[in-house]
Amino acid sequence: MTLTLQHYLVLAVAIFAVGAAGACVRRNILIIFMSIQVMFGAAMLALCAFARWNLLPEGKAAIFFVIAVMSAQAAVGLVLLVAAFRRCGTVFVDEMRLLRD
Repeated sequence: MTLTLQHYLVLAVAIFAVGAAGACVRRNILIIFMSIQVMFGAAMLALCAFARWNLLPEGKAAIFFVIAVMSAQAAVGLVLLVAAFRRCGTVFVDEMRLLRD
């Protein structure tokens, strides 16, 4: 059995759905942050699948851009997370009131 584009896309959609569900359902900011990373990974998988299917090297070059965005998001997100934890003393979104104070 050969893997087709549809197999890759179904896997990417499933991974993206798991990430979106984790970001919507959970209230821990670390879990939300990891769920967003999972959604980026699913988008990267879909981009790689389309690049492989169409034999385009530009798609593979765009994957490096997605990896750079993921790295920047991880760095900035963790800094903001640590700052929010130091100010509020919690990592739960429901208990944070940074914008109200």
